[in-house]
Amino acid sequence: MKAVSVSEFGTPEVLSVVSLPDLSPGPGEVAIDVTHAAVGLVDVFFRKGHFKDVPGMAQPPFVPGLEVAGTIRAVGEGVTGFKVGERVVSMSTGSGIGGYASMYLAPAHIVISIETRSIDPALGVSVIPNAAMAHAALTRVARFKAGESILIHGALGGFAAGFPGMAKMLGASRIVGTVRASKLDAANRTKLPYDLIVDSARLDDLGDEKFDVIIDPVGGIVRAQSLDLMRAGSRLIVSGNASDDWDQQLKSNDLWLRNITVSGFNAGAYLPANPEAIGPGLEAGVDLVAEGLGNIELELFPLEQAVAAHRRMEDRQLNGRIVLTTE
Repeated sequence: MKAVSVSEFGTPEVLSVVSLPDLSPGPGEVAIDVTHAAVGLVDVFFRKGHFKDVPGMAQPPFVPGLEVAGTIRAVGEGVTGFKVGERVVSMSTGSGIGGYASMYLAPAHIVISIETRSIDPALGVSVIPNAAMAHAALTRVARFKAGESILIHGALGGFAAGFPGMAKMLGASRIVGTVRASKLDAANRTKLPYDLIVDSARLDDLGDEKFDVIIDPVGGIVRAQSLDLMRAGSRLIVSGNASDDWDQQLKSNDLWLRNITVSGFNAGAYLPANPEAIGPGLEAGVDLVAEGLGNIELELFPLEQAVAAHRRMEDRQLNGRIVLTTE
């Protein structure tokens, strides 16, 4: 099979196309002929070696990539409910590797069929896994309830883009997003179901508005400023660090003084430990895309142009998601 390998931690140039042995599914697994592989900021962090000292994280050489779309090539022992040739989308296996390839092995329980739905696989792989993560974060971590309001930082980012549609499906009363000033024009064009998107450097423009739930995959100063947008009982879900600011801290005394909650959500750790959340999340994600609540901008690159795709990801001007194609 054809794959993109990380030869060593470093710049995008450490990515190269290699030939690897074809894969065969083991018990409980499916083999997927990949047509589309999503590219995420976390792939950049893996490539750079940000998590190299975390137990279980991949070490070079490895094939990056978390989510794929394609067709079932073969099913392993004990797998039911899938047939060869069926169109599917798969979430990450938990290790965060293997997606940038023409074949992918996945446990059957993290794969969902899109065979009977009119879903573009490029959009499906870009949104369904993140929408499933949003479903878990909102329903199980934030305990989101119908009628509540939500603020989503990095509103056009790949991970964040799963939240407005999911919040709408869960009955949110108001959905507000934040982006950098350079992305406000793109925000005005977005088809995602936001009621309002504002400049993240001008949170004062929100006046006295407070939110029941805040989703923050951005970090940095925006995270600290989020506390001022919370009322008693509000929940801040820390779900990433797109700012690449690893030193920003919150004042813990503010939590009890304001009667607010801050929780972490790392899907790569949460979902393997709570596998019962995956199925409902994937089903909700498929419904979200089918209902037009996840329409984001896409940029497609051939698998052979993974270096260019990572450069594009790192320029931080992306307003949607990047997808590698193998066709």
